[in-house]
Amino acid sequence: MIKRSILLSEVVVLTITLVLTIRCQVIECLLPPIPMFSKSSNIDKGFNILESATKILPQGQVVKAAKESWKFIWQRMMTELAPQDQKVSYKRPSYSFNSRIGSKEFPDEAGRYHVYVGNPCPWCHRIRLAVALRKLQPDQIGITCLIDDPVKASRGGWVFDTSSSGDNDPLGSNDLRELYEKLSPNYNGRCTAPLLVDLKTKKIISNESSDIVRILNNAELDSKHPDAIDLYPENLAYIIDETNQWVYELLNNGVYRCGFSTKQSAYDEASADVRKGLKKADNILKEQPYLCGDKFTESDLRLIPTIIRFDGAYAALFRAGGAHLRVKDYPHILAWLQRCWDIEGVSSTIDVNDAVSSYYRQLFPLNPGGIIPTPITLQDIGLIEI
Repeated sequence: MIKRSILLSEVVVLTITLVLTIRCQVIECLLPPIPMFSKSSNIDKGFNILESATKILPQGQVVKAAKESWKFIWQRMMTELAPQDQKVSYKRPSYSFNSRIGSKEFPDEAGRYHVYVGNPCPWCHRIRLAVALRKLQPDQIGITCLIDDPVKASRGGWVFDTSSSGDNDPLGSNDLRELYEKLSPNYNGRCTAPLLVDLKTKKIISNESSDIVRILNNAELDSKHPDAIDLYPENLAYIIDETNQWVYELLNNGVYRCGFSTKQSAYDEASADVRKGLKKADNILKEQPYLCGDKFTESDLRLIPTIIRFDGAYAALFRAGGAHLRVKDYPHILAWLQRCWDIEGVSSTIDVNDAVSSYYRQLFPLNPGGIIPTPITLQDIGLIEI
């Protein structure tokens, strides 16, 4: 239950403010029409609420009521965007699709499986990295890149480019919700990507990125490339699992807990976790080239999407760890990122400008004005020398 503490006088002010905002005829009978531009200065003053409403009530009450009403609407929109637990901290949804390639139902064979990913999404980025590093070819597994457009989407935010030159859905869907309906009728959960699908049986295998990465690492799909990186070698399994846990809690999910916080206490806790995670990673990478030792593993793959988006989106928009932080503040993380970026296939898995700008375009509650900052470049991050 949402607890509110607005006094009766504030409710009255809120009502008057909202009525003034939409310029109802009742109020226009009490107050003269409010021009959009001042006759003397030709300056747009919006709805001129402060000047008009304060003729009736003190400015303090008007401002306080406006702030409370705006904050209430914002919190409701944020909760719709990002579900919260009882501590008002962001709670990432769990999923029920947990099959595997290599089972009796889904045999390990080439050409029948397909993944759906979107460039802006860090969880989808994991899958693109796995496909690239495992050297999986189009005849082994298909990939469709989604477009993030919640206006066109019937539910969620992902749609297909249905133009003749676009990346169409092989099953003929217009958006991801429609695809979910085809594959899992009467599905009521969130229509999320990434999504791993069996085109032969038209069934969903998984929509959890960590599971899909592990599936792709284990699957051979009729042939195994000699240069494919084993992301989960048996002798490093324990340390990979241990590293994955803190990387997710402090960084992968930590940045989202910052961005989706609606209470100061929740933000402060998440921001401290992000700083802790960055410091821990930097200290580890000071002593060794990768998170789990001398070899690139699944843990490095999981961290790349967060770090590559950090400067442009997570620090600036989500205020993760403080809006002033940058990857360059952690020299050993930067050196690690540069090392990872140079691995064959990694740099082709993301359009950084598009990924970062999507956060400002689509996360309306965090950026209601829709202003997109000057694009961050690979040079800004430190991946390419000028």
